[in-house]
Amino acid sequence: MDLSLWAKLNGTIINVVTVALGTGLGLALRGRLPERMQTVIMQALGLVTIFIGLSMAGSMNKAGATLQSTAQASQPIVVDGVVIGLVGLVVGGLLGEWWQVEERLAALGDWLKAKFRGSGRFTEGFVAASLLFCIGPMTLIGSINNGLVGDAQLLIIKAALDGLAAVALASSFGIGVGFSILIILIYQGGVALAAGSLATILPNPAVDPRVLIITGVGGLMVVGVGINLLDLTKIRVASLLPALLMAPLLHWLISLL
Repeated sequence: MDLSLWAKLNGTIINVVTVALGTGLGLALRGRLPERMQTVIMQALGLVTIFIGLSMAGSMNKAGATLQSTAQASQPIVVDGVVIGLVGLVVGGLLGEWWQVEERLAALGDWLKAKFRGSGRFTEGFVAASLLFCIGPMTLIGSINNGLVGDAQLLIIKAALDGLAAVALASSFGIGVGFSILIILIYQGGVALAAGSLATILPNPAVDPRVLIITGVGGLMVVGVGINLLDLTKIRVASLLPALLMAPLLHWLISLL
């Protein structure tokens, strides 16, 4: 199917628009709401974010890998998806610290803050929004569906959710939240444009174990974002991003053994 550029990217463009509008509304409310109300909004968003993350994390239970060398045995060895996710997070986190992913993403936020004369918690808002809007199954599966067959329904639902979250985030962190649209365009749009090649690797992404393990690991990262929003502690979520590649790679390697 030969789709136009608009057909492949309309879901991403709608997502960018809703985040921009949500950011604008959040900025308009920012100076009008007492600090205690802004705190309540952030706490509500943090709690819902943790709930969404935990719901996603359950996907790891469906993503176990069977060792091929024992597949014909009476009791083949199955490596639990949670174990794969744990090892993927540890290895990915170590790589993320080695590559200084957290610092590089923060540096990008600081550069944008200086370039566009941002103020307040610009970088914190940029990083939190970028992670929240781009980690999750709706981003991956929705982008593949949009780029492959022009189906933007899942991304439109995601766009509505992201727009509402942007209101809450921008009312607390400021305009840095709006600059997360750059990450949405690059990541989400990139997946949509690459969907043709991904289709041969992931013919049915909704049930593919590699997507399930990415969803589960990503869910734990979303939980980390929620914990950060609640100011319970500081989870270095950005440093864990390489785990989104390491976990499915580990699943594939186990399946080959």
